Amino acid sequence: MFVAQNLKESRAAHDYTVESMPRAAIVSKPQKPELEQIIPELIAWLAAHGFESTLDPQSAIYIGRPEKGVAREVMAEKRHQVVITLGGDGTLLSAARAFSRLGTPILGVNLGSLGFLTEVPLSDMYTTLEAWLNGTAVLDSRWMMQTDLTRDGRTFCSWDALNDVVIAKGAIARMADFTIELDTQPVAHFRADGVIVSTPTGSTAYTLAANGPILMPTVDAMVLTAICPHLLTIRPIVIPGHSRISVTVDVVPHETYLTVDGQEAVELLMGDRIDCCRSDHSIRLLRLHENGLFNVLRQKLSWGER
Repeated sequence: MFVAQNLKESRAAHDYTVESMPRAAIVSKPQKPELEQIIPELIAWLAAHGFESTLDPQSAIYIGRPEKGVAREVMAEKRHQVVITLGGDGTLLSAARAFSRLGTPILGVNLGSLGFLTEVPLSDMYTTLEAWLNGTAVLDSRWMMQTDLTRDGRTFCSWDALNDVVIAKGAIARMADFTIELDTQPVAHFRADGVIVSTPTGSTAYTLAANGPILMPTVDAMVLTAICPHLLTIRPIVIPGHSRISVTVDVVPHETYLTVDGQEAVELLMGDRIDCCRSDHSIRLLRLHENGLFNVLRQKLSWGER
């Protein structure tokens, strides 16, 4: 059962009244038929432990009650005690952006994909939840990166990214010209297929495939990586986390896009500027054990195998 002291502290942190029931949010990946069995069992388990479940639209479809679905942005307003994501890293990234302003613990359950972030297997889901209720689970804090798109001298859009932002060409195979500044000081001007700015968490994502370095999650830094640069002297750059990276691209309309965590995208226009810096928000990943980055790399990328 939920430890009384933990419940008291959590309610105080989230402005709960004594009469209110603690809530658990469930966020699911589409096209996972096995969730039709998993989610009802999870809802029943949570209810038995005193939690009311809130389902995102996809989770509600799996239980045959689409009218019960709540948009993820709206879910965050309900002040949940825990968020449970069922799927892969993409599902967790979406939940992270929705809940980051509250610091709600997120349990990322891996349903068979590669999963650097969702390292908890389905077989350990209830064990991890029980450890959290008993106060013995690990909360792994990961900071996020704020990205501002400035257009015509005004902030056009802003995001918080857990992994990375990518500025890259569209379907036409044509390089773009990029200008990079660090804290308003010029760094470089080069041609490439694109540019990736990543957090330490995102260093094992797209930037890793582009030959960027792997950073420990606790490092206060960002990584700037060019995608297929025309100059071989352009190498990935590790930048202090307190700095601001500015990227301007000489784009042709309908050919270059800004993508946030591989999920949200906006077409860039001539003169747009992208500024990246450390966000004031972070997320807390719920773990059963203190696995560490290198355990994940050994498991996911077969490091050390012959």
